[in-house]
Amino acid sequence: MKNKRIIGEIRLHRDGYGFVATGIAKQKDVFVPARAVSDALHTDLVEIKLVAGRAGKSEEGHVIQVVERRVKEMTGRLERVGKQYRVIADDVRVRRMIIVPDNKLNGAKHGQGVVVEITKYASGSEHMLGKVVSILGKRGDLDTEKFVITVRHHLSREFSDKVLKEADNCLSFMSEKIIKKRKDLRNIDFVTIDGETAKDFDDAVAVSRTSKGNIRLWVSIADVSYFVKENSVIDNEAYNRGTSVYFPGDCLPMLPEQLSNDLCSLKPKVDRLTMTVQMDIDCNGGVVEKTFYESVIRSKQRMTYTDLKKILVEKDLHVREKHNNLVPQFELMEECFKRLRKKRENRGAIDFDLPEPEIVVSLTGNVDDIAKADRHLGHMIIEEFMIAANEAVAEYLTEMKSNCVYRVHAHPEKDKINAFAILLHNLGYKISFGDDVSAGDLAKIVEMVKGKPEERLVNSSLLRSLAKAVYCERNLGHYGLASECYCHFTSPIRRYPDLLVHRFLKSLLRGEKVKKVAKDAGLAALKETVLYCTRRERIAMEAEREIIKLYVAFFMQDKIGDRYDGIISHITKFGFFVELNDFFVEGLVHKESLPKDNYQFDEGGYSLNGKHRKTKFRIGDPVSILVDEVNVPTREVYFKLI
Repeated sequence: MKNKRIIGEIRLHRDGYGFVATGIAKQKDVFVPARAVSDALHTDLVEIKLVAGRAGKSEEGHVIQVVERRVKEMTGRLERVGKQYRVIADDVRVRRMIIVPDNKLNGAKHGQGVVVEITKYASGSEHMLGKVVSILGKRGDLDTEKFVITVRHHLSREFSDKVLKEADNCLSFMSEKIIKKRKDLRNIDFVTIDGETAKDFDDAVAVSRTSKGNIRLWVSIADVSYFVKENSVIDNEAYNRGTSVYFPGDCLPMLPEQLSNDLCSLKPKVDRLTMTVQMDIDCNGGVVEKTFYESVIRSKQRMTYTDLKKILVEKDLHVREKHNNLVPQFELMEECFKRLRKKRENRGAIDFDLPEPEIVVSLTGNVDDIAKADRHLGHMIIEEFMIAANEAVAEYLTEMKSNCVYRVHAHPEKDKINAFAILLHNLGYKISFGDDVSAGDLAKIVEMVKGKPEERLVNSSLLRSLAKAVYCERNLGHYGLASECYCHFTSPIRRYPDLLVHRFLKSLLRGEKVKKVAKDAGLAALKETVLYCTRRERIAMEAEREIIKLYVAFFMQDKIGDRYDGIISHITKFGFFVELNDFFVEGLVHKESLPKDNYQFDEGGYSLNGKHRKTKFRIGDPVSILVDEVNVPTREVYFKLI
């Protein structure tokens, strides 16, 4: 450990400490105490040295230097103190003020919210310097707060004229000559199946029964790589973004709309270029034959998950009659799904069903409702088909010794699984784990708590106990899916790693030698790319989580004083969270707002107990609350117990 140094991204906590993550699978994050963060900002690339932790704790990191400054802009409040202007950052993890010279105010005045560009970073006792680049609208307004989130997470908001011009030129790429060079699948009944609000259709699927009793499954994915040439202006922009970012009723796309919503989108009744994975599935869910090829399809119908539910689950006669010619295919899709699903369950894959909020936005931009997103058979059929295609492509690229961007998921750390086992024990589950916990062992836990009050707590705790899935240039397997070989192939419109995988596959199918396979420089470049893509994915996920919190706070702000019923969904030492029955909204009941008592958090029983009144609050308890306080800029919702 002596003098060992690591370079990675620092993730800071509001209390000052942080963790350095390398983004490399199987490499643990390193704890950095607040005293050793130095001048690093949240998400900076830093170099740390490993030292022995205090009081016999495990090793910790101390920041030696900032390798790359990644925070270029911040939002905050402009204040005048004496003759000097300064910006106090909205992000509580920023502990230094930003001094703004008088000639860099850009018209901003004391008390206004601003976006400030950092012109000089902090060093030692010196503060940061900056210049105001824009003045924010009224804080608390939805549009202003959405803009703040894009700045905080360094998200690109517009495409440059160069990118848009190149996208326009892609219209000329389509021709009958190109179509004739591909396998023609336009006579097959492909359909797209997505959510009601989807605009970019990556994938289309079709099935038929073979003479051997197998089910032939076609998964055709938009051939984005045909339009987005390597090192083109669009390609460089797509790489920089890394992924599309989805907000309720809105999207910051990886590709311009000319591609994402038109040329590359598998719209019904029009010819589209695709990459197809064709698989024959036997009665045990095994893929007995698989082929890959460049193709052209013409989707017969744009279907939704709700349509499939009505046809296959609810047996809605009106909807079945409307899609009469496709109903037999949907029923065969269900059979194919069951075959694939059974095999994946048998090998021990974990199927989390963590509920997600569905924000219902009106045409005028108002939030009409926040409901629990429905996950049913329609979703699961497509999920299973995409997993099968991703796995088939990864296996083929590996067999052919090609480059691949693998989606890997490492085994969980022993101490985290031990902590999860303690939680289960405290909730009354007598379960012990051995030294090597399989995904199947954890899948049984997920099944065991299904439908119980503690289901959400257990599933979310288990998810935090597992390693994060990342992209990798090496095949390390996917623990959660219990898969030995896995990649992302099915969403090239919205994920850059999928676009890379398409290029690797296409090179093989055309008999081209992948130039970089055997070269160290090529592998090093690929390693850098996958680390970057993992980072961009993480940024997008954080932005999407924050935008949900924003919409929840915005929705609840006019309900202060209203009474609702709900259940206790989570308990902490500072209070408990209540999930409402009427809306899929969670708020905090702080223990300071409870009837006066000496409340103790019982970690063993997972309850909050009043010492004098003998009041006990537990997971799943029904309660009635008043909406007490809502702060839209900080995304916080507080309840008061009735």
